[in-house]
Amino acid sequence: MLPSNPLIDQFLLEGCMRCSKGATPSCKVHRWTEILEFLRQLLLETELQEERKWGMPTYTLNGKNVVILGVFKESCVLSFLKGGLLEDSYKILDLPGPNSQVGRFLRFTSIQQAKQLKKEIKEYITQAIEIERSGKKPESKPTVHVLPEELLQKFGEHPGLENAFQALTPGRQRGYLIHFSEAKQSSTRVTRIEKYVPKIFLGKGLQD
Repeated sequence: MLPSNPLIDQFLLEGCMRCSKGATPSCKVHRWTEILEFLRQLLLETELQEERKWGMPTYTLNGKNVVILGVFKESCVLSFLKGGLLEDSYKILDLPGPNSQVGRFLRFTSIQQAKQLKKEIKEYITQAIEIERSGKKPESKPTVHVLPEELLQKFGEHPGLENAFQALTPGRQRGYLIHFSEAKQSSTRVTRIEKYVPKIFLGKGLQD
């Protein structure tokens, strides 16, 4: 088992700290601590490195993001960045939106559910590792630039965002992707994406 990252211990105690509820009893991370710890242990049994990105537990292979633990008000999720390439043999993967091309996640609402799916979860994690190791990438629409990893993360955090983005005209998609990708630092890309999430949901372009 690989060593754990103290930053993730901090996450489990305080949350992602990206809103005013961080480090308070109201933080939604506390609602799912038992499930998150269970999933974390399964991930630590693999070769993936445990890191903290966007405030969240992120598991990487050779520096590439593979799996992210995420939390919502009504559930927590195990998000696969290239989940669209997974063979969903057990039909348990959810789509962030009806037109999702890349991301997929497993949604959990109880520790019993997570434990019952232990075998399946481990199989899907193994698949995700092999896909990343192979270098295989999801096919992109010809009119759309490569999606930044930070945008894929936001698709997992905001239900319906990927659907709203894919519903934009190719020109509006291209404008956003150029603007997001021009930022050299990941933190800057995250800030830019978060700024325009409301406009994307409204179907508007960068300059609208």
